[in-house]
Amino acid sequence: MFKSFFANLGLGPDYSEVSAWAKRRGHSFKRERDGNGFVIDGKLEETPWRLEWGPPQRPYITGHELRVRMELGLPPDLQMLVVSKALMEVLEKQAFEQFTERNQTEMGDATPEETRWLVMFPKIALGGSKLLRSNFGGVSSLPNEGPAWLEGPLGHALERAASTLLRLEPPFVLMTLRGRLYLRMQLTSADETDVAAALALFETAGTEAQRVGRARGDEPVTWSQTVSTA
Repeated sequence: MFKSFFANLGLGPDYSEVSAWAKRRGHSFKRERDGNGFVIDGKLEETPWRLEWGPPQRPYITGHELRVRMELGLPPDLQMLVVSKALMEVLEKQAFEQFTERNQTEMGDATPEETRWLVMFPKIALGGSKLLRSNFGGVSSLPNEGPAWLEGPLGHALERAASTLLRLEPPFVLMTLRGRLYLRMQLTSADETDVAAALALFETAGTEAQRVGRARGDEPVTWSQTVSTA
């Protein structure tokens, strides 16, 4: 009833449940002007983050995309990536085809970091968790920090997400880049449950990235490391 009411007014989908959830959490909610998406701004302790749902910004996502970003001030050489297993296989195949078909020796800036990193960086060992190995893959610019990020709370959160938020195996990306944390995933319709689950996973990833970043901050960043991963 309410959905048809909003549609008749030309306002697009009804986001009242998500809006009410955001306000209960103390976040700000704003509908996009065209009515086909929304933005939520909030904080993890005192660190601001922004969540958006709307048209995709990556070619490997169709329909609608949920994306979250947060500035964490991480060391610049701390570049870590976790992706859904199916998406990892697709991106690796695309990267291989670009190299072989065009006889390229390097990838251009138009290629998403997710694809370039899968070629550039060593894979993260996912340890003894069969559930993680079956559902996710990852790479890291630094050999120890990637596995450290996935130890404990983040690894457990990803295991839970594999049977809940990500049970249908949508394209999913979690990465640290230029000091920030990003989450991207395909999400056809945005309801309170999925948005809350994605944000909880993102906040866990942020807390654990800060932990790894603090440990990395005690080590010097060399010029060669920064240039090679730029």
